[in-house]
Amino acid sequence: MRASKTKNIPFEKLEKDDATFNRAAEIFRVMSAPMRLRIMSCLCAGEKNVSELLEEVDTTQSNMSQHLSTLFQAGILQKRRDGVQIYYSIANPGFVDLCRAVCTQIATESLESV
Repeated sequence: MRASKTKNIPFEKLEKDDATFNRAAEIFRVMSAPMRLRIMSCLCAGEKNVSELLEEVDTTQSNMSQHLSTLFQAGILQKRRDGVQIYYSIANPGFVDLCRAVCTQIATESLESV
């Protein structure tokens, strides 16, 4: 599944069929892993290769590769090859907005409960 490059449509005008909700559930499932959210946070600044991501995220190369593969397969990330290096980036800015909105809401709630 690849992310579409269509413009944003207001939620009220979207077709609310099973396919839409199934795709949304799949995206939320993939993004539900804290490690994947960390990876996406690192990629908000632009594309990075695995070595650059490992400098920012404390995990093994094997674990990083597994999470990158899952994000890529879901269409959340895209990748390009430059020689032996593979660079990852976020496929659609909407995924960044979604991640930031959820994390900001949770951080705000945490501050308010203190």
